[in-house]
Amino acid sequence: MLKESEIESCYLGQFIPVHYHHNMLMDQNRMHNFKSAIHYAVKPGMKVLELGGGTGVLSWFAAQMADKVYCVEFNPDMVKEARKMLAMNPNGHKVEVIHADAFEYLPPEPVDVVICEMIHVGMLREKQVQVIESFKQRYLARFGGPLPVFMPEAVIMAVQPLQQEYDFEGFYAPIVQFQETTVIYPGTAELAAPQVYSILDFTQPNDLSIAWEGKFLVEKTGALNALRFVTKNVLAVVQERGSTIDWLNHYMTLPLQQPVQVHAGDVLRVSFAYRCGGSIPALEATMQAEVIYDSTAEHVISAAPSPTVPA
Repeated sequence: MLKESEIESCYLGQFIPVHYHHNMLMDQNRMHNFKSAIHYAVKPGMKVLELGGGTGVLSWFAAQMADKVYCVEFNPDMVKEARKMLAMNPNGHKVEVIHADAFEYLPPEPVDVVICEMIHVGMLREKQVQVIESFKQRYLARFGGPLPVFMPEAVIMAVQPLQQEYDFEGFYAPIVQFQETTVIYPGTAELAAPQVYSILDFTQPNDLSIAWEGKFLVEKTGALNALRFVTKNVLAVVQERGSTIDWLNHYMTLPLQQPVQVHAGDVLRVSFAYRCGGSIPALEATMQAEVIYDSTAEHVISAAPSPTVPA
């Protein structure tokens, strides 16, 4: 029988095509912010571990300062790719690419920084939270404390009600959409301001289950038919400047099963639940939205003429 870690490893998302990892190299926002955070966090003489290394680029950033970098990758195709790429770059020899499962691997010595970029919007699909929580327990059992610094250090997740267009040249298709954060999409109307629904601090134990219910004040009249999920990764906390180095994932917009007509001034209740590393459809199945204060009905009631009182 397969162990739990062997079952989990099948869902880490590591067996995506190599060209997907190449596209990640071309994501300037991701690359620049990780490079800045790694250059801030990794000091000369440090030892670094990367869990889920892909092309090895983040390990290579670390190798510019670190003495040694352990880069763990489970996909054999990506192991070959990373070794090939690192051999082409200065200080690539400092990175040891290890073909292993991140759920089981421990470095042969204590490390100062752990990079884990198995990040999907909402902490869905990939098992980043499980991997880090498992690593903490095994690391403390072998080496004791303190724990290394994790990158990202924290994740802030928010949700926002939308009216989303699902017309594709006349073909209606309510599909999951991923949108760049710097682009204005004419078919997307924000009906209320986003609200934070979860904060994961990787220095603390984290629960895998997320269940949230919150209220929104509707700012724009429209047909609420989707929820946008926002994930901001706090890659490094720059204490001397009182700031952070962040990376914002693409927005993920999920269609609601039943659209809800809303008006400016309404109060909306939204709820959902899912498990970190779970599937997108599992989250979609729990999403609910309802108007709990109808501003137009209140207006009609208050504006209705008073009944005539007989003399």
